[in-house]
Amino acid sequence: PGPGVLTAKGADKAGRERAAIAQGQTALLAASGLAHASAAPDHSTIHYEKSWLYRHCSSPVQGDRQSQKAGQLFSGLLAMNVVFLGSAFLSSMIFNHVAITLADVWILLSILKVLCLCWIVYYLLGTSRQPHAVLHRDDHAGPIWLRGSLLLFGAFSVLLNVFEIGYSVIHIQCKSQVQIVFPCIEILFVGTQAVFLWHHSKDCIQVQHNLTRCGLMLTIATNLLLWLLAVTNDSIHEEIESQLRDVEQRFAGNETILCTCPNTTACKVFQKGYILLYPFSTEFCLVCCSMLYVMWKNVGRRISHHHAPHIKPKFKLQGVVFGPLLGAAAVMIGICVFMMYQIQATGSAPNRQVFVMYYSYYIVLLPLMSAAAVIGTIIHALEKKDLDTLKNPTRSLDVVLLMGAALGQIGMSYFSIVAIVATNPRDLLNSLILSYSVLLIFQHITQNVFIIDGLHRQPFLPHEETATANSKQEHTQPPLMSVLELGQEIRRVSLSYIHTYSHLSWKRKALREISFFLVLCNIILWIMPTFGAHPVFENGLEKSFYGYSTWFAIVNFGLPLGVFYRMHSVGGLLEVYVTA
Repeated sequence: PGPGVLTAKGADKAGRERAAIAQGQTALLAASGLAHASAAPDHSTIHYEKSWLYRHCSSPVQGDRQSQKAGQLFSGLLAMNVVFLGSAFLSSMIFNHVAITLADVWILLSILKVLCLCWIVYYLLGTSRQPHAVLHRDDHAGPIWLRGSLLLFGAFSVLLNVFEIGYSVIHIQCKSQVQIVFPCIEILFVGTQAVFLWHHSKDCIQVQHNLTRCGLMLTIATNLLLWLLAVTNDSIHEEIESQLRDVEQRFAGNETILCTCPNTTACKVFQKGYILLYPFSTEFCLVCCSMLYVMWKNVGRRISHHHAPHIKPKFKLQGVVFGPLLGAAAVMIGICVFMMYQIQATGSAPNRQVFVMYYSYYIVLLPLMSAAAVIGTIIHALEKKDLDTLKNPTRSLDVVLLMGAALGQIGMSYFSIVAIVATNPRDLLNSLILSYSVLLIFQHITQNVFIIDGLHRQPFLPHEETATANSKQEHTQPPLMSVLELGQEIRRVSLSYIHTYSHLSWKRKALREISFFLVLCNIILWIMPTFGAHPVFENGLEKSFYGYSTWFAIVNFGLPLGVFYRMHSVGGLLEVYVTA
């Protein structure tokens, strides 16, 4: 045959080979697809929710992110509009109480509470029970101390509303029915929300993303409005305490003359309990907002299992001596100072010496707390441990809350400093208040640095040092040596390990002592303003300088934030103590 015939046959043979290779590749791909499908049957049955924005995007990853951002944007806009509407009602009640009364605000909040209750019940009975609804749970969200404080503040809030109902029933002849219905709805709202957050605060919900985000944001907005109303009512009660305790002057207008409290034991108990328990209502609202925000951030979140910690540090009161002793001493002295202050300050004319005693206690305690925080920060800097850089919405929220809540006391301190410097800073009481304000600012800053640095540290696990020592011993031991050389090598490695272990133990022990001391100090500094010690208003200095209304607005913005800061600092310090 000629060359042309050979070329045609070769081309035909090459074409048949390419066709066979293509068929083989197709069969191989089909087989691998079947094998992959058979190897992962579980994931094929899980159907994550995909919104309209997800389906119209070319990239699945990009669509998932855009749908998440869109859902967060829409739910955030819903919360913003609800908060603005409620704030407009509250402002109208304050500046024009004839057109908008307290009853109108109560009706608006009752409607919001009913809507939130409907969504919470639907989530408990419907959303959370759907297949593959909660595939992941955030271990960092809803720690036990936060849920415990939620139940504590919730119980006090329920008791507060019981006192309010009893007080309103005694004065039923001059009270509207709304004043009795509103606390009943509040009790139902507080109880349902506490149960919901206790059981589902760690959920990373994977179905009904948009509805869940909107429900969470509506509940957050309602709690914010309740906090604003509670701050307003608490400020009114502080005004009552300062000006002859006229309990109903700002609430009912001309009806206050008819609503004087009878001289009965039950009426006095309801009135005192109502005024005493009001700060717990503000704390409950703030705790709920923080936990609901973490749930909102965790909607649709998928946590990879290899990032989950296998060994969780536990709270153990071992190896700490000086921290508990010093902290217990600070708590006992603080309780004595608080009781003496309450006895003297509740009189018609508070004694000047009681203010000197109160501020002197703070001037002694605050430098100790600042020094402990600075030493702890230095120890953190000396430790050569990696930072925890994983995405953690709970930790990010803790940092934001610490920085934001500290602004309350810091702002009040700066206002006090300006007032004292402009008047008479050489007076004994004024100089004590000036020192107290400066030390308080410094203590907040140093404590925030210590807590935030500790929260970003990797937790210590007991097996880390043992593994490190064993690896060092394996790498340093030569393959062949005599018995004497082997003994000397083991002794050298053992001495090096003991030195390293004792050095690290000293650092961890110091961190645990400092953390526990600061925990107890923050507890007593939380107790004193929560249960009625408010010298920043009762000493009269700033009130006479700025005017009654202006200073009252400053105090009632800063005091609730200061109380929340102390409570939240206790949780952050406990986290630092456990991870140390």
